[in-house]
Amino acid sequence: MTRLQHFGWFFSRGFGPQAWGRADYHWGYDWFRPELYVQAVQQLEQAGLDLVILEDALSIGNPSTIDLRTRQAYGGPKHDPLLLVPYLLNATRHLGFTPTINPVATPPYLAARQAATLHHLSGGRYGMNVVTDVASSRHFGVEPLSHDGAYDRASEWLEVVKKLWHSWGEGAYVNDTASWHFADGAKIDAFRHTGDYYDVTGPLNAIPFDDGDPVIVSPGGSPRGIAFAGTNSEVQLALAPLDVSSVAGYRKRVIDAATDAGRSAASIKTLFVFKPEIVASREEVDRVVAASEHPTDEQLHAILLGQSSDLETDLTGLDWDRPVDPDAIFGDHVSRGSIKGLLAAASSFEDHTLRELLQRHARKGRAADRTGWVGTAEDIADYIEEFGEVADNDGFIFSGDLHPTTVHRFLDQLVPELRGRGLLRTEYGDGNLRANLTEF
Repeated sequence: MTRLQHFGWFFSRGFGPQAWGRADYHWGYDWFRPELYVQAVQQLEQAGLDLVILEDALSIGNPSTIDLRTRQAYGGPKHDPLLLVPYLLNATRHLGFTPTINPVATPPYLAARQAATLHHLSGGRYGMNVVTDVASSRHFGVEPLSHDGAYDRASEWLEVVKKLWHSWGEGAYVNDTASWHFADGAKIDAFRHTGDYYDVTGPLNAIPFDDGDPVIVSPGGSPRGIAFAGTNSEVQLALAPLDVSSVAGYRKRVIDAATDAGRSAASIKTLFVFKPEIVASREEVDRVVAASEHPTDEQLHAILLGQSSDLETDLTGLDWDRPVDPDAIFGDHVSRGSIKGLLAAASSFEDHTLRELLQRHARKGRAADRTGWVGTAEDIADYIEEFGEVADNDGFIFSGDLHPTTVHRFLDQLVPELRGRGLLRTEYGDGNLRANLTEF
């Protein structure tokens, strides 16, 4: 039975040079000014999406990758997305915004106070995408941690943030204008937290929420990442093969993790990152797919540069005609999900040369037969509808930069198709981001 799905937008390039390397750049926007992003998010709200997740990378790279990441502006520069959010909130009325916040860079008290401020200013439309990046720790005088160690730190960080949000107990905020009694200090908890990573004293110098905490988003599909989401998050940003069994299995792991943490299945939405290529006709689908079968070395090199940036590891000096040895190449700072992504669904690194992996990344398939994600709006809507019905999927996060031409190209034909099938909301309720996510 057709039911409404949740949709969001993953601002995948981050607050950096939008449309760099494409003709779109010549529309003449200044990427470091808010107007470009304001126009794009207003279109996303018109489309009925629930939230925008703003990607960020704190570091421009290590010495071996700085030139690689900046030459084509692929991995840098990036300005701070938190400081862009107030412009976007002011330009919209319903859309939620969850910038990436890294525990290594933002002390829990500061994060809690910033979040409280923006949550109040926006009427409850602020959230945090909590990311456990370890590669940037050198910029903050912090020793890098292992993958699981970074999750341990993030878990303690979020525990303190939430304790700060709730340090004003029930009845502490009086707000009585007849007696001019503002607050009852006896009900405000000046707690002391002393843990493995943080030593913080409360209370928070911000008033409490009356409509729920800021929404927590988390990525990370490792067992530790799933456990973190099950305990803490309202949205799991999921990267997985987009087939029925993978989606259903991933969603079950998230729900099981939430249940193990004493939460309900309804308390967390699993939204899968989805980046289809929407074209006007089946003939155009055939043309695009056929062209991808024979990528040039230049196209493969562009893919290699992108993978190097994502993996924070310079792969350009490797022999394309030999297999990649991940244990020898990638440090602990590289996420397991990113390494797995290099495989492009191949069986193993040992069985494929680097050239073959790059060719797999270049190769496109048809959405209509589930060999890839090139399709008409009808093809893509068929897929979304099927996964809502068969895999009981919560929804999808579309991925792209935040340039108005990208948003239009992606959604112009898809939005009417999804709404015609009852998959995409036509209006918002009266609530905030948390309410929008739990409305259906």
